[in-house]
Amino acid sequence: MAGRQRRVACSLLFLCYGTVLGTWTSRIPAVRHGLGLSDTALSAALMAFAAGAVVGMQLAGGLVDRHGSRRIMIPVAVADALLLIPPAFAPDLGVLMLCLFCFGAIHGTLNVAMNAYAVEVQQDAGRPIMSSFHAVYSIGGFAGAAIGGLSARGGLGPGATFAAVCAMACAVIAWAARLAPVTVTNKATGTAAEAAASPQERSDIGNPERVLIPGTFFLGVLAFCCLVGEGAAADWSAVYLRDDLGATAGFAALAYAAFSIAMTAGRLVGDRLTAALGPVRLVRGCGLVACLGLGAGLLADTPIAGVLGFGFLGAGVSCIAPQVFSAAGIRNPQRAGQAIARVASVGFLGFVVGPVLIGALSGLVGLPWALAVPVVLVLFVAVTATALRPPAAQR
Repeated sequence: MAGRQRRVACSLLFLCYGTVLGTWTSRIPAVRHGLGLSDTALSAALMAFAAGAVVGMQLAGGLVDRHGSRRIMIPVAVADALLLIPPAFAPDLGVLMLCLFCFGAIHGTLNVAMNAYAVEVQQDAGRPIMSSFHAVYSIGGFAGAAIGGLSARGGLGPGATFAAVCAMACAVIAWAARLAPVTVTNKATGTAAEAAASPQERSDIGNPERVLIPGTFFLGVLAFCCLVGEGAAADWSAVYLRDDLGATAGFAALAYAAFSIAMTAGRLVGDRLTAALGPVRLVRGCGLVACLGLGAGLLADTPIAGVLGFGFLGAGVSCIAPQVFSAAGIRNPQRAGQAIARVASVGFLGFVVGPVLIGALSGLVGLPWALAVPVVLVLFVAVTATALRPPAAQR
């Protein structure tokens, strides 16, 4: 029963995480319009959020390993919901950037703490469940976008929208806090774990700066490759269908919808696929599905093929990130927070840098050829999927 409660609590946090981010994303146009921001100014504000997220991820690893993921994730989740509100009331670009930097820092910290806790819950369960948490995150993103869209249609300002979502999120977080008792902490903080650890691991506890966790940077590279595809789908799929393939605006929007739906569906069945195939074969297969699906869609050069191609990309990348986080978390259970922080930081750069890179390349070779970048990167993931195998000692 306790294990089931912890799983529900973790799912609720992932749901709030996705809902808060989806709500913010859906009301960016309203915030922009309220301040009269140009494209350049808005890009600077969004980069402040990204910079804050990377800083938060870097700081989160040590905090999680010292104090336990449960002790970090609940208060940080509350702060994440609260910090959704200030950007709606920023009087100018400078204040907006400061608000978004703080919001991003807390959002990045919550990302690491949640995933570290999810790794613990999965290890206690003794079976793959990580994909289900990421599926709930995707569902939360849909919910947040729907709330934001309905609020905009109803004439509700971003401040009122953010306040309402904050209140709902805090109620859900309070429920999660009751289901996840404080006694369930990161293994690095428990005396029993210290007694079971090796002498080197015991000497590392409390001194995270000394720890080098083999393979985590390369796992971050795999996450980077995956998130370049996510960023490309979010920023360029509709543009590609409308400007390069001549689709209507409504039909062009189906490309990202297909990507998102396929990714959520893949994550809902990801745990069963992991149990049946193992993480290495699953990630290899997912990389090939994403590569061949989007590659064929680009070569076919028709709107329907474009929608299907981005749908296959979503299905392919759906299970990669959950498996990468799982692999990072078990490299050194005493330092799961630190490992996940490194992977999340490198991976998040893919989501930020990827669309910019594709935009720059599209000016040189055209958008269809620039979209070959995620095709090549997911193929690289498929080829190097053996990196997800645990070290020999753990096997």
